[in-house]
Amino acid sequence: MAYWLYKSEPFKWSWEMQKAKGAEGEEWTGVRNYLARNNMRAMKIGDKGFFYHSNEGLEVVGITEVCALSHPDSTAEGDLRWDCVDIRAVCDMPKPVSLKDIKANPKLAKMSLVTSMRLSVQPVTEEEWFEVCRMGGLDNPPLSPSE
Repeated sequence: MAYWLYKSEPFKWSWEMQKAKGAEGEEWTGVRNYLARNNMRAMKIGDKGFFYHSNEGLEVVGITEVCALSHPDSTAEGDLRWDCVDIRAVCDMPKPVSLKDIKANPKLAKMSLVTSMRLSVQPVTEEEWFEVCRMGGLDNPPLSPSE
């Protein structure tokens, strides 16, 4: 899988904060769900993702990419069950894509954001990637490197 969605409450970690980290990026820490952790373990350098503001905003606001592979989460206090990846901001979504608009689009009815609302790190299919990018005004969305 080459595309993902990362959910963050903007008062804890916002898109603006992510962008401020620059090319170095930041660890995507604090995930304590096995499925979300396993999603991060499957990620590859260069995989792209949506940055989604949850609770406030409820919208895709930017594009990220994985810049460091899965490694122990520095906030897990020595608990080796929990991993994270590092991600960096790639670009803003020209027009944020709201959850309401995603749910209203029949092409996205099976998207994990619609069916697995609580999962903080989710896979996104290639078709979903292009549709959300289209909705957000990205005519030439950033793509993951081919394997």
